[in-house]
Amino acid sequence: MPKYVIEREIPGAGELSPDELRVISQKSVGVLREIGGGLTWLQTFVVDDKMYCIYDAPSAELIVEHARCMGIPANLISEIRATIGPDTAHG
Repeated sequence: MPKYVIEREIPGAGELSPDELRVISQKSVGVLREIGGGLTWLQTFVVDDKMYCIYDAPSAELIVEHARCMGIPANLISEIRATIGPDTAHG
């Protein structure tokens, strides 16, 4: 299944409290259950004014639908073509 990174422009994202992030997470999980279709949220990185989310998804369109149901942006959706890290350097 393809893996995607989603850039979401959310002013003040880095200042959200743990409780606010929990509520957002709970809503996201609920929406994922409702729309189904093989969409799986793997992880989100929260920075100052953005969130970068990693999803397994059969299509980018399903990610757009999730964002619409959540009421949050999906400003840029990019399919991940490869993953590298320190171990990549060793062959």
